[in-house]
Amino acid sequence: MHRSGEIEKTSVQILDASVRVATSKHPNSYVSFVRPDEGEVTAVATTINEQSSVSRQAETETAAPVQSPRAPFVPHQPLPAPSRRYALISPCRDEASYARRTIESVIHQSVTPTIWVIVDDGSQDQTPDILAEYAAKYHWIRVIKRTDRGGRVLGAGVIEAFNDGLKEINLDDYDYVCKLDLDLDLPPNYFLGLMQRMEADPRLGAGSGKPFFYRGETLHPERCGDEHAVGMTKFYRVDCFKQMGGFVKALMWDGIDTHRIRRLGWKAASWPDPTIQFIHLRPMGTSHKSWWTGRVRHGWGQYFMGTHPLYLLSSAALRVLHPPIVLGMLAILWGYFRALLTRTPRYEEPGFRSFLRRYQFRCLLSGKRHATAITEREMAHAFKPSEQTSSK
Repeated sequence: MHRSGEIEKTSVQILDASVRVATSKHPNSYVSFVRPDEGEVTAVATTINEQSSVSRQAETETAAPVQSPRAPFVPHQPLPAPSRRYALISPCRDEASYARRTIESVIHQSVTPTIWVIVDDGSQDQTPDILAEYAAKYHWIRVIKRTDRGGRVLGAGVIEAFNDGLKEINLDDYDYVCKLDLDLDLPPNYFLGLMQRMEADPRLGAGSGKPFFYRGETLHPERCGDEHAVGMTKFYRVDCFKQMGGFVKALMWDGIDTHRIRRLGWKAASWPDPTIQFIHLRPMGTSHKSWWTGRVRHGWGQYFMGTHPLYLLSSAALRVLHPPIVLGMLAILWGYFRALLTRTPRYEEPGFRSFLRRYQFRCLLSGKRHATAITEREMAHAFKPSEQTSSK
């Protein structure tokens, strides 16, 4: 053997069941490492020239085969199930024609809500009786009554009622929160499907399925881009909702929220998946007076949000063949430009309008899908989830 600290080049040979290491200074010498049956490793130094054929044969016969060390057996441990606690909050007024169908579709969800707060905003029909009937049967349904304000108040009124429901819960007790209208028919895996998508993408903050409505006996899709979660069923990750600071109490709250969370690095989406498409029992824009009023209101909301006139013209033109044909487009234009000419106050948040218009011009130049992908990559640096969200 050599002096301590002396470094030599070595070569390794694997012969039969032993491992032999030969040194560069003494190529005819090697060290043989053998693992006997008992598992003890021994080292034997020898010289090739001195080794007879008999000793080599004896070594081969006595050496046990080298066995790879086995890892200890660990029984399969299934991954913990993701937390799927979700709260529904439903502002409503005079929904007797639709409420029962909506409630039944929620009751039959594959994953039922942890709590459902339904806020009756002064209904004058049979809605309170229907709500009381179901609240008596299901412990997770809670009904809150507000004073009658004399009529349906869209935008700010809806969010005021929603916020009253929000006060009834502690958001930290839930993983998701959803603003749900009471005029929908949901498929049984609706909320499960949304949660599975959010579990797969930690940046996904808001989502929905696609709404459809009946015209006569035929089912038609409502207009909704893939980069946006629809307002009648806004399903939010609680962390995202809290970072956003809740909904704006104004018309177009359900458009403003999408761009606000995108500025924070989150994503919003809706999916054309048949398993999560749902029926809007009252077509969008008809809950207050008429189609015309609804389209005028949409144009006003676009102005309030800060939409650029060129983008509004393009958007309205795409709706020319959507019912009501031509009139719907004209109503949107009238609502927008009337607000513009009268200098109606707009939504004010530092940096919001410039962010919105940059996104809109990207949409005009390259389409919504490409513009959304670019913006999401651009804002990835702003994504700062809570520790709780990161661990899910």
